[in-house]
Amino acid sequence: MLIEDEILYPIVSDLIKGKRLGIIQGLALLKHPNLNAVLHIADLDKKSRYGQNIFFNVNIHVNQSNICVLACKFCAFRRGKRADDAYEMDVSTYISQIEPLAEIVDEVHSVGGLHPDWNLSYYCNLFEQTKNRFPEITIKALTAVEIKHIATISGTSYEETIRQLKQSGLGSIPGGGAEILVDSVRDKICKGKESSQEYLDIHGIAHALGLPTNCTMLFGTVETPEERIIHLDKLRRQQDKSGGFQCFVPYPFLPDSSRLPEAQLSSANEILRMIAVSRLMLDNIPHIKAYRMNIGDELAELAISAGADDIDGTVMQESIMHLAGSTAKLDFGVDELCRLVRRAGGKPIRRDTVYSKFEPVEKKPTPPIHRLNMAK
Repeated sequence: MLIEDEILYPIVSDLIKGKRLGIIQGLALLKHPNLNAVLHIADLDKKSRYGQNIFFNVNIHVNQSNICVLACKFCAFRRGKRADDAYEMDVSTYISQIEPLAEIVDEVHSVGGLHPDWNLSYYCNLFEQTKNRFPEITIKALTAVEIKHIATISGTSYEETIRQLKQSGLGSIPGGGAEILVDSVRDKICKGKESSQEYLDIHGIAHALGLPTNCTMLFGTVETPEERIIHLDKLRRQQDKSGGFQCFVPYPFLPDSSRLPEAQLSSANEILRMIAVSRLMLDNIPHIKAYRMNIGDELAELAISAGADDIDGTVMQESIMHLAGSTAKLDFGVDELCRLVRRAGGKPIRRDTVYSKFEPVEKKPTPPIHRLNMAK
């Protein structure tokens, strides 16, 4: 019983009163022996916000290039420019990736390597032509480190870079690249990327310019439980300032084909606990996503009862997670995704990228069984 637990009872009491959980309380949730109780509290918190509603959108991932000037240890996607399997899409190739699914998808999600030659003009042209061709599709693209790189090689400020990208058709910024927002950890796993503060600053600038963003956490590399909670605390402090984070996406490190042998694969229990603790700590970030591309269908279904109110997604094509070891299905239609949500006791709600349009997806009636006339 939660009421008899000397650790969980005061946490639940604070949540009921609308009080923000502290770092010590977050650590207690990460380490509490009763996993089911922690998941249950997060599920109740989620239901107090959204009831049975579980949100999703219909999206496609197009990764414009795998060429990158960095070589992060955890990344299985990155290639050097001379690698046999290095690629870079011109505008027509990029558009051709979207074309076959343009009548179905709501969003194109595009992140890639830090290409040594592509500056602000390239991306503005890419987004302008894509938006002209597909005006109804939202472009969600470019992580904070990509924006930093584009600004650096273009000689423009972060603010001017984001402003021009938005004017060219960028509708939202994904949260990738946060990893763990503790610089000592970043120095070990992604040295050369943006600092923790730069990540937060770039997202804050986007928020000030009216561009919503997501935020993420890659866990299970070399960080401690304390550093995971510090990461969550930094995100909610930034949200207090700028208010533009729409969704938090926690996902575990997938160690296949990477150069980080000291990292360990997170257990299913650890993944679900991290999702639950994220829901309870991030009181001011509306949505918590179960990233199906990373954790798989079965865990995504369980995550719906552990604090996640959003599930990503239909996706249809994706490279980064699958090169790292993901086996999640890519031919996942709306009907199949809705069945997953309903099996978890949720009500599927189709949304747009920026959570401004919502459409409940009604369950299709079961067709009648036609009996054969066996009379002779």
